[in-house]
Amino acid sequence: MKLFENSCDFDYSWAHVTAANWKKYPNEVSTHVIAVDVLKREVERNGQVLITERLITCKQNVPQWIMMLLGGSNISYVREVSTVDLSQKSLVMRSCNLTYSNLLKVYETVTYTPHPEDPVNRTLFSQEAQITAYGAITRLCNKMEDWSVQRFRDNANKGKIGFDNVLKKFEAHWQQKEKLVDEISSSIISKVNETVEDIKLQTEGLIIETERQNKLLYNTHQELLSSKDDLVIYNDDNKSVNQEQFMQTKTHT
Repeated sequence: MKLFENSCDFDYSWAHVTAANWKKYPNEVSTHVIAVDVLKREVERNGQVLITERLITCKQNVPQWIMMLLGGSNISYVREVSTVDLSQKSLVMRSCNLTYSNLLKVYETVTYTPHPEDPVNRTLFSQEAQITAYGAITRLCNKMEDWSVQRFRDNANKGKIGFDNVLKKFEAHWQQKEKLVDEISSSIISKVNETVEDIKLQTEGLIIETERQNKLLYNTHQELLSSKDDLVIYNDDNKSVNQEQFMQTKTHT
């Protein structure tokens, strides 16, 4: 058995990296991955955990001696099961080859976690592959394992470059989206402020008009009170008298 290990950093947040991971393949650099099909998805723990099973189709340049040994074509299939845990902020991807698994078995584990030195802005990528060849000839098995390790090393370099390109595209999209959200938010805030100002002006106008009406009513009331002695009343003979004369007449009566 041979072991391949690799790790690298991505200068993006864990949330951005794990979101872009679903669009990692195919890309213009990692051309060995030609198709990715989702077989099953499950959500657990009240939406905190997402489990996804995918079938990955690869096409690689395989040495002639391996093709003669294994037969078939250079198309291979890999089963991958990934687990996204939002509470722990971890993405773990475990995969195993389905093609030629009776002769060569490859178990790969990939993890994405927030970088311990900068968990907000950077993500740590870790990769481990256990490669085991089966056969009666030890020398041939070792050669197959060595070739597989080198293949992983080459693909890891390409994978880093390819995923960086994918992340750059996603970053541009996220920035455009955030800019649009900011513009919409600013527009909404501006409209709210304008509405508040209009309501304020209308309220002030209503208060001023109410005060004017109250003052007008008060003045009218005062005028009526001041002119009550001059009030003209008609007596039974249809002659006009003031209020005082009218009261005296009523008293004599």
